Amino acid sequence: MGTKPFAELGQSIWLDDISRSLLDDGRLERYVGELDVTGLTSNPAIFQASIGGSNAYDERIGQLTAEGLDGEPLLFELMLEDLKRAADAFAGVHERTCGVDGFVSLEVSPLLAHDTDATVTQAAELHGRAGKPNLFVKIPGTPEGLPAIERTIHAGIPVNVTLLFDEPQFRAANAAVRRGLELRVADGLAPDVASVASVFVSRWDKAVADEVSDDLKNRLGVDIMNRVWSAYLEALEDTSWRALMNSGARPQRLLWASTGTKDPSAPATLYVDELAAALTVNTMPEKTLLATAESGAPGPRLDAAAADAELERFAAAGVDIAALGQKLQDDGVVLFADAWRGVLETLADKAAQLAAGS
Repeated sequence: MGTKPFAELGQSIWLDDISRSLLDDGRLERYVGELDVTGLTSNPAIFQASIGGSNAYDERIGQLTAEGLDGEPLLFELMLEDLKRAADAFAGVHERTCGVDGFVSLEVSPLLAHDTDATVTQAAELHGRAGKPNLFVKIPGTPEGLPAIERTIHAGIPVNVTLLFDEPQFRAANAAVRRGLELRVADGLAPDVASVASVFVSRWDKAVADEVSDDLKNRLGVDIMNRVWSAYLEALEDTSWRALMNSGARPQRLLWASTGTKDPSAPATLYVDELAAALTVNTMPEKTLLATAESGAPGPRLDAAAADAELERFAAAGVDIAALGQKLQDDGVVLFADAWRGVLETLADKAAQLAAGS
């Protein structure tokens, strides 16, 4: 059936994956042409799996290390090479949608999650090196990341705000983007700088899987996203945002992330079907994309009132929603930093092996 029904609802389907094999064997072009995939996201864990799980990068690693690159400079060079190719694959989508869609995403070093100034500097450097108008720089929506997001938007660089989990975190990220755009208007600059807010879904259900009754399993993520969806609709009605839109800005788009199910007993398309909605993006792993193309069944299912009623049952079961949202963000920062260190170790090992074998 493909993913056309989602597009007809006004939702974009993106792929949450990147690898040399995806680019080299024609799968990405096929997904764009046949499955209506209109964008791509990446993160440190994805690159850790891509580089550490194959020898597709070995030749290039050998070449770059011979030129004197190692550590983060080597890793960023490999990531930029992949994402520039991916950006080219979506260039037609980006042009056709007047810059609304067709983006790829590259994350700043997760080791900078609590360093505002360094994040701003690296975001500008990476976007400049990429030289692609359809490349988002991913910045985590941590307390230190929020001013970096504002400053990066002010500088005219598209931002994917990542590692958001709940309504308060979304509201803070959305406000940071709005402030950056307001600064551009105050400075006489064009405010048409794109952004998305990436809110993670499946980790909610994984976190409480052993704490709730069977009828509540795999429900918390969707319920929390209903609250985020309501907050997003409020932002679209906000007078400050509407003033910006009247000046030429486009609203931040809401992006559902971490939408591959963690529970093997849950439907593969759970977080796709339940979160189909206009003005949103759903980015998903390749396995979930293929399942969605085969059996996805979108329909207007977001219902904040029903979700609030169910969330009361989670509270009665002892789930502290606010505390868990903050814990998930804190844990996400640590997980991405660990993946980053892991891929750097993998690169160092590969470089040493290639040097020893030359």
